[in-house]
Amino acid sequence: MGRAVKRIVYSEAQIAARVHELGEEITRFYPDGELLVLGLLKGSFIFLSDLVRQIRRSLQVDFLVAASYGDGTVSSGLVRLLYDPETTLEGKHILLVEDIVDTGRTLNRLLELLQQRSPRSLEICALLHKHIADELRYPTRFVGFDAPNEFLVGYGLDHAENFRHIPYIASLQ
Repeated sequence: MGRAVKRIVYSEAQIAARVHELGEEITRFYPDGELLVLGLLKGSFIFLSDLVRQIRRSLQVDFLVAASYGDGTVSSGLVRLLYDPETTLEGKHILLVEDIVDTGRTLNRLLELLQQRSPRSLEICALLHKHIADELRYPTRFVGFDAPNEFLVGYGLDHAENFRHIPYIASLQ
C-alpha cells in the first residue's frame, strides 16, 4: 500500500457507539416529512450504511460522487462532480453524509448545487470534522468526531483507494 498506519485514532467500538448516537440525534431532528440521506461517495459509503440502519424513521438513500483529492494527501481545490443523484430533491429534507470535513471546498460546491433544487431543508452529517475549514460557508449539523489535523484513513476513508476496508480510523505516517 506504500504507506503505513501511524496510530489508531478512533477504534471500531468508538465508531459504532458514536454512529448509534448520531442515528438517534437524526431521528429526533426529523420528526416528519420525506428524508433523503444523500451519501457523498466514495468515502462515506461505510459510514452511510451503518448510519441509515440507526435512523428510526422512513428514509430514502441516494449518492453523489465528487472528486477532489486524486492520489494526493491534500485537497486539490478542484471539485469534479462525477455522479449526480437522480432522485427528486424538491420539498424533501436532505441530509448530506460526508466522511470528513477539511477544507470545505467540496461541501460548498455541493451545497450550492443542492440548494438550487429547492429542498425543504438541507443539513450536513460528517463522520469527522477537522475544524480547519476557513472556506466552509455551511454549518455541519451532525458531527461524529472532531478529527486531528492528520491524514486519516479507514472506515471508508482512503489514500489512493487503499485503506477503505479497515474497520477503524487511523492516521498515516
